[in-house]
Amino acid sequence: MRITNILAVILVTLATAASPTFAADLPATSRAEIDALLNRLGTSGCQFNRNGSWYSSTDAKAHLAKKLNYLIEKNKLDGTEQFIKLAASSSSMSGKPYQVRCGDSQPVASQTWLTTELQTIRAKAASPK
Repeated sequence: MRITNILAVILVTLATAASPTFAADLPATSRAEIDALLNRLGTSGCQFNRNGSWYSSTDAKAHLAKKLNYLIEKNKLDGTEQFIKLAASSSSMSGKPYQVRCGDSQPVASQTWLTTELQTIRAKAASPK
């Protein structure tokens, strides 16, 4: 009987540790801001440079969403600015900064582009309706 109780405790512990519902999630406001940033990037029509190659805005959105999910799963993310810094500013493999190029404009650092977009999102949220 005692071995059965020990096994039950071990199984519950393993199941709880493996359960994604126990991973720390982002505050709702940060998650909404990040989702808005990813949507703006994805629909911008701009190009996204990572590791020397240019990608479409939809490919960029998908790439950054994967990095976002990884950071959330690893409990390494607690806000929007941290997402921009850790996931959306440079390659975690090469360390090279990401760039965004819209139309005929000169490329800008993705950190700059995303921070500007974040300021727009926040200003719109703060304005009276």
